[in-house]
Amino acid sequence: MLSEQASRYPDPAIVALDPSFAPIMIFSAAIERLWTGARWCEGPVWFGDSRCLLWSDIPNDRMLRWDETTGAVSTFRQTSHNSNGNTRDRQGRLVTCEHRGRRVTRTEYDGSITILMDSFGGKKLNSPNDVVTTRDGAVWFTDPTFGIRGNYEGDKAESEIGTNVYRVDPSTGRGEIAVDDIDQPNGICFSPDETRCYIVESGPRPRRIRVYDVVDGKKLVNGRVFFAGDGEQAPDGFRCDVDGNLWCGWGGGEGHDGVTVFAPNGQRIGHIHLPERCANLCFGGVKRNRLFMAASKSIYALYVNTQGARAG
Repeated sequence: MLSEQASRYPDPAIVALDPSFAPIMIFSAAIERLWTGARWCEGPVWFGDSRCLLWSDIPNDRMLRWDETTGAVSTFRQTSHNSNGNTRDRQGRLVTCEHRGRRVTRTEYDGSITILMDSFGGKKLNSPNDVVTTRDGAVWFTDPTFGIRGNYEGDKAESEIGTNVYRVDPSTGRGEIAVDDIDQPNGICFSPDETRCYIVESGPRPRRIRVYDVVDGKKLVNGRVFFAGDGEQAPDGFRCDVDGNLWCGWGGGEGHDGVTVFAPNGQRIGHIHLPERCANLCFGGVKRNRLFMAASKSIYALYVNTQGARAG
């Protein structure tokens, strides 16, 4: 285990880009590196009932577990079928995107695995990437081709289907296409009231974040650009806090890597600088006020003066 912290307060790596971010910062809270040793960290998810963080190490084909009470890191699952994004459903069960499995699965209370979706219209999915759940119990996930482009994060294969976003209905178990107009959908997140859905579009260069209105809890309409990237800066996975601010894993090289925070109106209000590119994040801790960041080889954490939204 490795725990590192800034040598002085306030941590100079936490930057307010707008005065509205200042109340979210805690003067005596600094970025901590909790652990390092992965090849590519992704998909962190918090389990409050056992006070642990789970995440994926995609190329190493494993999921890892960090214990908040002891700081110990152990292997949760191997093989993980090159798992990527993770979340919990409304019954507290683990829901996982698998690159090599080309499927989305649910881990039952007894540890058995249920396949939620692995195909659509008789065609295999590409490589499910990120996943969230909504209050009605639906599971939403993105399906780009990243995991089938080579043999490093999955098995190389030809795509059989478009790069879509899917919704798995909680009543019927059927999966339907929610969005089919995004080139390589990546991170996905709902606003706290679930009236908006944010999706990273990774195909264009630079990447961008799109936002959709949610109709009847099932349909995504009126897609538009929320953030148009500049240069090589790259949003990835993200989550909302209770005020609707969007906390985005960020890449782009030295001086850009870390987490960028957007207000609901699209204004950048804060940035957390990390020495590694951040792929995804989640809120956790006893009061959901600790930000956990999966960044390349390492897991980082930061206490903030807000709480993560319960959705997703």
